[in-house]
Order: sequence, then structure tokens, then C-alpha cells
Amino acid sequence: MKNAKEILIIDDDSKNIFALSAVLKAKKYQCISAISAGQGLKLLSSNKNIGVVLMDMMMPEMDGYEAIGKMKSDHELKDIPVIAITAQAMAGDREKCIEAGADGYISKPVDVNELLQLLNQLID
Repeated sequence: MKNAKEILIIDDDSKNIFALSAVLKAKKYQCISAISAGQGLKLLSSNKNIGVVLMDMMMPEMDGYEAIGKMKSDHELKDIPVIAITAQAMAGDREKCIEAGADGYISKPVDVNELLQLLNQLID
């Protein structure tokens, strides 16, 4: 089974985590979640089985841009792909997320097929 790696969902809205987890679990992906970027980074440091991160870009305290920056500057985390998820789907957002170090970008509401395509590209 190629989906042995877990997907970490970092989002400050538990409804978003629930919806994404439900969809991904139905597709046989294993998911874990964090309700803040700080909590997500702690999970990344302690869990070596995370294959990809779905990162909400708009969170209090530490936003997705800062969290991706921290991941990409950490030699143990820099190779874990990050998919930026944002409700701020405006011109230039995709570029801003990619510049911040994201490997993919999806706007909310999440298009499940688009997300699954990205996951298939990023998880080997």
C-alpha cells in the first residue's frame, strides 16, 4: 500500500480538520492533525512517519508562511512536502505560498480531486 505515510493536517479550525480527515480516510490515507502551527511542528519533530503536510495558511499566533519557513530551514523537515491550503484565493496567493516553500497549493473550499492528485504526486 503506497499510503503508509501519514498526512499531517494543520488547521486552526477543527471543522476543516474533520472534513479533510474524513475525505482522506475514505481514500485509505492515514491522517493526524494539529490545531496550531506550533503543535504541528512539534508533531513533525516527534513523528518520522509524516509524508506530507496540509497547511492552513491563515492561523493565529504562527501562520502557515512562518511555519513553512521553519520547516524548510530545519534539515530534518525540509524534504517533507507541504500543500498550502488557503481561503484567501486571490491573485498572487499561489505564488506567495510557493515562494514561502509550499510544494502545492489548494484554495478552500478544497476540491477533493485536486487534493488527491497533488497527494499522488507528492507521496511516493
